[in-house]
Amino acid sequence: MNNKPSSKAIRQTFLDFFASKGHQIVASSSLVPHGDPTLLFTNAGMNQFKDVFLGFDKRPYTRATTSQKCVRAGGKHNDLENVGYTARHHTFFEMLGNFSFGDYFKRDAISFAWELLTEVYKLPKEKLLVTVYAEDDEAYDIWTKEMGVPANKVIRIGDNKGARFASDNFWMMGDTGPCGPCTEIFYDHGDHIWGGPPGSADEDGDRFIEIWNNVFMQFNRDEAGVMHPLPKPSVDTGMGLERISAVLQGVHANYEIDLFQTLIAAAARETKTTDLDSPSLKVLADHIRACSFLIADGVIPGNEGRGYVLRRIIRRAIRHGYKLGVRSAFFHKILPDLVAEMGDAYPELISEQKRIADILKQEEDRFFETIENGMEILETELASMEKAGNTLFNGDLAFKLHDTFGFPLDLTADIGRERNVAVDSAAFDAAMRRQKDQARAAGKFKMATNLEYDGIATSFHGYEKHETSAKVLALYKEDTAVESLSEGDLGVVVLDITPFYAESGGQIGDSGELRSSDGIFAVEDTLKIQASVFGHHGVLKTGKLAVGDVLSARVNITARKATMRNHSVTHIMHKALREVLGEHVQQKGSLVDTEKTRFDFVHNAPVTDAEIQRIESIVNAEILENTPTQARVMDIESAQKTGAMMLFGEKYGDEVRVLDIGTSRELCGGTHVRRTGDIGFFKIIAESGVAAGVRRLEATTGEGALKLVQSQEALLNLAAREIKAPAYELPTKLTQILDNVKTLEKELARLKSKLASSQGDDLAAQAVEIGGVKVLAATLEGADANALRETMDKLKDKLKSAAIVLAAVSDGKVSLAAGVTPDLIAKIKAGDLVNFVANQVGGKGGGKPDMAMAGGTDASQLPQALNNVTDWVKQKLG
Repeated sequence: MNNKPSSKAIRQTFLDFFASKGHQIVASSSLVPHGDPTLLFTNAGMNQFKDVFLGFDKRPYTRATTSQKCVRAGGKHNDLENVGYTARHHTFFEMLGNFSFGDYFKRDAISFAWELLTEVYKLPKEKLLVTVYAEDDEAYDIWTKEMGVPANKVIRIGDNKGARFASDNFWMMGDTGPCGPCTEIFYDHGDHIWGGPPGSADEDGDRFIEIWNNVFMQFNRDEAGVMHPLPKPSVDTGMGLERISAVLQGVHANYEIDLFQTLIAAAARETKTTDLDSPSLKVLADHIRACSFLIADGVIPGNEGRGYVLRRIIRRAIRHGYKLGVRSAFFHKILPDLVAEMGDAYPELISEQKRIADILKQEEDRFFETIENGMEILETELASMEKAGNTLFNGDLAFKLHDTFGFPLDLTADIGRERNVAVDSAAFDAAMRRQKDQARAAGKFKMATNLEYDGIATSFHGYEKHETSAKVLALYKEDTAVESLSEGDLGVVVLDITPFYAESGGQIGDSGELRSSDGIFAVEDTLKIQASVFGHHGVLKTGKLAVGDVLSARVNITARKATMRNHSVTHIMHKALREVLGEHVQQKGSLVDTEKTRFDFVHNAPVTDAEIQRIESIVNAEILENTPTQARVMDIESAQKTGAMMLFGEKYGDEVRVLDIGTSRELCGGTHVRRTGDIGFFKIIAESGVAAGVRRLEATTGEGALKLVQSQEALLNLAAREIKAPAYELPTKLTQILDNVKTLEKELARLKSKLASSQGDDLAAQAVEIGGVKVLAATLEGADANALRETMDKLKDKLKSAAIVLAAVSDGKVSLAAGVTPDLIAKIKAGDLVNFVANQVGGKGGGKPDMAMAGGTDASQLPQALNNVTDWVKQKLG
C-alpha cells in the first residue's frame, strides 16, 4: 500500500481538483444540523446547502466543493447494526462532493467526474460503468457520445421501486420540491468477486461498487405530482472517501484502507488483540470516529435524542472491548491515533481532544461498573435459550438489562444477533410503558373510592396575591383520602383557590399557613397532584380541618420573595452566560429556592474567574437598571415570533407565559420580582462540573448575597490578622510565605539527597558479585524519588557492571528504583527487575531498560523482596 495514495492525499486531491475548476472549498458543517429539525445528524454533503437549493439562501459563490463529516446512526438513516460485519457500513463517514447552484449542469458534472477518476486518480476506464435514469437521454448521450463510454457500460435504470419516478436513479428531497435524475458511477472489482451489475438480479453482490452519484436537480414536483422544470437546474454530487480510497489503494473492503488500518492497529494495541481480522476491532475503529466527531461538535452522552445515540455507540464500543477481554477504560486511548490521522483535515479534533477524551473515559468508567453483572445475566439467558432451542430473547429481561445495567436495547439485540437470537421488542416496549405508568402513579395521590372528588381544578392566584380565601376540596393522610385531619396529623390539602406556587420549572413550592376558625395547617411544601391540582403538604398544628372548610391561605412572603429574587436572576444569568461563554450554552437543569439558584448548562470547560466577574457585572448592571418585568400569556406560535428562548427538548402546551426580565425573554411559569431592582444584588457562590460537558453555577441574591460578602470579608480579615498585615497586603505576604516554603522544601530535598548520597557510598560495599556482575538490593533511609535516582546514578558509575535495586519507605508506602548498567541490558531490563520487586510489595512500575521506577503499598514484604533480587539476577544471567 506504500505506493498507493493515502486517504489524506485522496481527500486533498479531490478538493484541489474542483478548486481548479472554479469551486469554492467550503469547510464541513457540524454533525448537528442547525435549523433543520428533520435531521438527527448531518448525513449527506448537501445538508448545509439545502436552503441554497431551495432558494431560501444565497451564497457569494455558485460552485462549491466539500469533504463533509456524516453520521448515520439514528433515526431514518441508521447503519449501526451493520458496522463491523460488512465491508462498507460505517456510523461515521466522509462525503466528497461538488455542487452547482444554478451554474453548470449535466455536461460539466459528468465531464468533471470522468476527468478526476480517469485522468487524475488514473482509474482504468474499462473498470468503470455508469447508470442513468431510463428517460434521461441527455445524460446517456453525454456518456456515450462525448465521454466515449461504450453503450454496454451505460445502464438505464427505470422506475424500479413501485411508483412513477421511484427509482434508484431518480432523486427526490421529499414528496414535493426539487428532484431529478441522477447518474451513478460504479467500479468493477473483478469477476473473482460475486455479484452482477446494477439493475441485474445479482446487483447486491460486492463485485460492482457505487463510488459516485451525480444528482441533477432538474424539476420541482408539486402536490399533484406534476414535474415543473426548474429555471436554474443545479448539481449535487457525493463520493464516499472511504470507498474511493479502497478502490485507489487496491483493497476490497473499506476497513482495509490506511485510515482504518491505523485505527484497527490502535484498537488492537489497547485491547491486546492479535487477531487483526476481528470484527470487534473494526467496530472500535469505526466507533471512535463517530464518537469523537460527535463530541467535538457539542453532543454529550445522555438519555434522549442525539445524546442517547452517542451513548449507544460508546456502549457498543465498550461491549466489543469487553468481548476482547478488556475490563477497564480503554476506548479513549485510541483517540490520539485518530487525531494524528485526521486532525489536519478537521482541526476541531485537535482543539477538543482533551474534552473528548474526558467525556469518553467518564462514559467508560460508568458503564464498566455495571457491564460485568449485565453480561453475566445476558450470557446465562443466552446459554439457557440455546439449550431449549429458543430464538426469541425475553423482552422483560432485555428491559431489566436496559433499566438496571445500562444496556440499550440495540446493544442486547447486537449481542443476540451474534447468536442468531432476536429480542422480543414488543415485550420490551410494554415493560418500558409499565415503568413509566408506575412512575407517573408514584407522583400522584391515590384517590380513595369513598371520596367524592369532582375534579375541580385549583385556581392559582399567586402571581397577584400572597393571601386568598379558599375552600378545602380534598384531604389526604398517608396517601389515603380522608374527610378530616386532627391535630398533629401529617397530610395534604387540596384547595379550590390558592396563592401557593406548586414546585415546577426548577422553582421550589411555597410554604406558609392555612388558617380556619377550627385550626391551623402549616404548609411545608406545595406540589402538583395533577397538572392543575395543587397539593399543600404539611402538618395540622392546632385544631381540626375537614373537607368543605373555608379558610385563609397565606404564603410565607419572606420565603416567597427570596425565591422570586433567585428565580428572576436565573433568567438574567442565563442570558449573561450566553453573552460571555457563547451561544452554545443551553440550560440542562435548575433549582431555585430561598437560599440560592443552581443552574446547570452545556459548556466544555470550567468558567474562569475572569468570566465569572464579567457575568456578575452584566447581571448586576441589569439589576441597577431597575426595569419593570412583564409576563404575557399567548399561544406557542406567537411566543416563538417574539424570539422568546425555549429550552431544547422541553414540552410546551398550546398556551405559554412569555417573561421579560431586563433584556432576557424566556418562557416561564414561575413567580418573579416586579422590577429588576427588587433582586438587590447578585453574587456567584460556586462553579463546578456535574457531568461531561455540563457545568454548574450556584449564585445568590438579596440578603443571601449580602451574607455571603460579609462572611467572605470576615475570612479575609481573619487571614490578615493571622499574618499580621492589612488585608490589601495579603497577596504580597502570601507570595512571600509560599516562596519561603519552596526554599525550605528545596533545602530539605538537598539534605535528603546528601544523606542518601552518603549512604550510597556505604552501600557500594554491600554489593555481591555473581559471575563478574555486582548485584545490590538495599533500602535508603529518608530518601525520596529524586534521591533514589541520584544515588542510583552514582552507584552505577562506581560499580561499573551492576544490577541495582534501591528502596525507600515513607508513611507505609514503598518507593523503588532499579538500575542496570549498559553492558547488561541485553540480559536484564530495569523495568522487569523493578516489577519483580514491586509485585511482591503490592505495586507495579516501569521505565527504560537501564532505569525504572515503581511503587508499592505493603512495606512489610520489602525485606524479603529485596533478598530475592540476587536469585532473580542469577537466573537471568543463566
